[in-house]
Order: sequence, then structure tokens, then C-alpha cells
Amino acid sequence: MKSAPASAMAAAPLSADRLSGEAVYEILAPATQTVPLVFASPHSGRDYSPEFLAQSRLDPLTLRRSEDAYVDELFGGAPDHGAPLLRALFPRVFVDPNREALELDPAMFSDALPEGANANSPRVAAGLGSIARVVASGEEIYARKLTLAEAQARLDRYWRPYHAALDELLVGTRRRFGHVLLIDCHSMPSVGGPMERDAGDRRLDFVLGDCHGRSCAPALTDRVEAILQADGFRVERNAPYAGGYVTQHYGRPGEGVHTLQIEVNRALYMDETNYERRPGFAGLQRAIGRLIAQLAQLERTAFAA
Repeated sequence: MKSAPASAMAAAPLSADRLSGEAVYEILAPATQTVPLVFASPHSGRDYSPEFLAQSRLDPLTLRRSEDAYVDELFGGAPDHGAPLLRALFPRVFVDPNREALELDPAMFSDALPEGANANSPRVAAGLGSIARVVASGEEIYARKLTLAEAQARLDRYWRPYHAALDELLVGTRRRFGHVLLIDCHSMPSVGGPMERDAGDRRLDFVLGDCHGRSCAPALTDRVEAILQADGFRVERNAPYAGGYVTQHYGRPGEGVHTLQIEVNRALYMDETNYERRPGFAGLQRAIGRLIAQLAQLERTAFAA
């Protein structure tokens, strides 16, 4: 893998799947990976194609309500500490890589779903499957029904290459170090949305999701929580987010693959109305850099399932 300045967030990708000349994801990586950590940001993509914007009945700012804006930048110091960062470039509202591929809402499509589709999950019921029906605030995205061929094309072009890249990073890291901790990086609205269990409630600074202890060794979750609390942050576990598809699918502590979802309160770093960075952005970025630095010093015993 070629090396590049770890802080050059706008630089050419170290590794990217390109289909029809379009980059689907980027991997920002150190010249040599020195720690058993992998960071991923599946929801910070902001490449909204003209075709998708024309297809949607919503304006671009409303579409961004589902986006984990700037999370890839908040965790952008990972390569400086010897760990790769995978970031999706496509927006979550177009294709969501934190869902099963066929987690689809049959009401969205003009033809029948394929055999094996998961049409009954709570996420589909909320309109937030792998092809979302609504944005996070509840507005319908499309003025017409989609075809199944449209959905399959998106999954083949974006979802599958992203997961192939993530799987390759995890397999390679585990092979090299014997174990790996995947940090799945997200942000959350400061107040629970209308479709969420904590609707109207003010949220803490960070939520750690480990599927209630199933996707990550307790010692690792404990360590992340302690580091954040020592920096003055308020931390909750598994509520309202215990982990999505990535956490559930990849987290296998007994096999040396640990996955922890981290949700950052957006009010800490951005204006939730106009999506502009707030003055606190740089301070939060430094705090997350300190978290990454301390995780990079973890002893092997912390990875015991």
C-alpha cells in the first residue's frame, strides 16, 4: 500500500474502488500499520450525485439530515497513530452500508423483492433500510417507487465494494496482530428524533455500542469509556444505539475481532441546522486524537474475549 500524508484528508485516496471513474471509498493509512486498530466512517460520505438529487423530492440540506457530517475528519488522526481509516464517499441516504444489503422496504419498489430480503427489521419499519425511504427526520425521499434493478445497482456499485474493503482491512490486521479492534465511527443528533426510542430527550456526549457486550471484549469498551470520561465527556452505553449491521456482523470477540460503535453528539462540533462546523470542532478533534493515541497503546491482554 502506498504511503501518503496522514493528515491530507483531501489528498488522493491510498486505496479506492473506482467504478465508471467514480471513487466509492477511501482508505487513509500510515506507511506501515503498527497497531491492531481499524477505523471506519460509513455515514460521512457527501458526494451527492446530480442524478440522485434530481430523483429526490427533498432539497440537499434536508437530505444531509441523515449524514454523519465531518466524522471522517474528527477521526482523521488515526493514520498518525498507525491505524487505517476507511471512509465511504457516497451518502448514507443513497446507500447505507450499516445495513444488511437486502434490508429493503417492499413498499418502496414497483416490483417484488428477491428471496432472502429482510423486509421486517425495525430499521426497515422506520424507513431506514439499506436504501432509505426517509431521511432521519422522517421526510419521504422519493416522489415515485424505485425498481429493484435500481436498488441492486446501488448495492453492487457502493455497498459491496465498501464491505469488501472493510473485510480486507480486518482480515489483514487480524492476520498481522492476532486480533483487531474496529471502531465504527458515527454521529448522532443532540436530541432524539421523532422515530427513535428517546424522542425529544437530550443526549450525552458519546454513546458506545457493543451489542450489549457481544461484539467487543468488555475490557476494550471499559477502556474507551474511561478515556472519554477522563477527558470530561459524558458517556452512555448501548442506549439509544447498541450497534448496527457493522457491529453485529463483524464483531466476533471469540475469534479476535472486536467491534465498537462510537456515536458523537453533533452539538459538540457542528450547527445542526446549517451543518457548519462550530468553534468546538478543533477541540473535539484533538480529544478524539487523544483517544486514538491511548487505544494505540493497549496491551494484548485487553483484547481477551
